[in-house]
Amino acid sequence: MDWIPVVLVTFKFLVLGTGMFYAVKWHYDQGKKEKETGKERRAVLRASGKVAAVFMLSLLGLGFVTVVLSRMLGLDLNIS
Repeated sequence: MDWIPVVLVTFKFLVLGTGMFYAVKWHYDQGKKEKETGKERRAVLRASGKVAAVFMLSLLGLGFVTVVLSRMLGLDLNIS
């Protein structure tokens, strides 16, 4: 039973990683097909940077809320 989470988490990362690779590849190919101008490309990069920054901040906030909530409930989060 100890190996089931390891296998399932590994499988999940492989599936999500493959999906993300093909999603990025498809968007890249679509961008090459359309031959965007430099100004449009900068706008797209700026927008994607903003989305990535918001995602990272929300991920950090979620981690902080999780730690605070777990300490309030008295859960032990020590690794040792």
